[in-house]
Amino acid sequence: MSLTGRVTWLGHATALIELGPLRVLTDPLLRGRVAHLRRHVPVPEPPQDLDAVLVSHLHRDHADGPSLRLLPGVPVIAPAGSGTVLRGMGAREVVEVEVGDRVPLAGGHVLAVEAEHDGRRSPLHKEVPALGFVVDRDERVYFAGDTELFDGMSDLRPLDVALVPIWGWGPTLGPGHLDPREAAEATALLAPRIVIPIHWATYLPYGRGSDDPLLRDPGPAFAAHAAELAPAVRVEMLEPGGSLNL
Repeated sequence: MSLTGRVTWLGHATALIELGPLRVLTDPLLRGRVAHLRRHVPVPEPPQDLDAVLVSHLHRDHADGPSLRLLPGVPVIAPAGSGTVLRGMGAREVVEVEVGDRVPLAGGHVLAVEAEHDGRRSPLHKEVPALGFVVDRDERVYFAGDTELFDGMSDLRPLDVALVPIWGWGPTLGPGHLDPREAAEATALLAPRIVIPIHWATYLPYGRGSDDPLLRDPGPAFAAHAAELAPAVRVEMLEPGGSLNL
């Protein structure tokens, strides 16, 4: 067990991954309102001393300009073809990567991996892929971004921690997402030591209150399915802002 590794889930798809001196932040969304979505948990302080920001794709709840501008000067690792959009949001340095690319960071590296999701900024923008990432320095932490199940999930093993999306931000899910049972199926394929469900319990459209079942039900549903489909994997259900020492 590491004495220096920690994962902090800040809500939605935003997580601070710390592996020794290596510190990366995933898909930063650090404000109370995004378009028609309202945050139902406290807005976190922007993390400091980051080595990189990982952006999985260009949807507005994953690539948010005002949030990126709260992290000035931090390099952004993102899918190939996304640099123009991200620099337009204020990112100074964008490292564009494709599946299989490795970016060395602080004695470890970030590996770009497959994701099955439409990563375009909008249907009117050019096609840009979505990615997941494996952050590797002694421990291996997988961040899925947004994805459906895909055939190569088991090839990502071995993993210490998997950050797996289990829902979205509204009452329905479109293509390219995992519901609680599908997320448990993904967990069985990934076979990490620990799984942390993400992409839930944070944002809902305006008009939905803080007592909405969508803010509380997906997590327990995922845990129940994971107990059935991936019983050897430890489920760690964090509250937004909660941390797990590895």
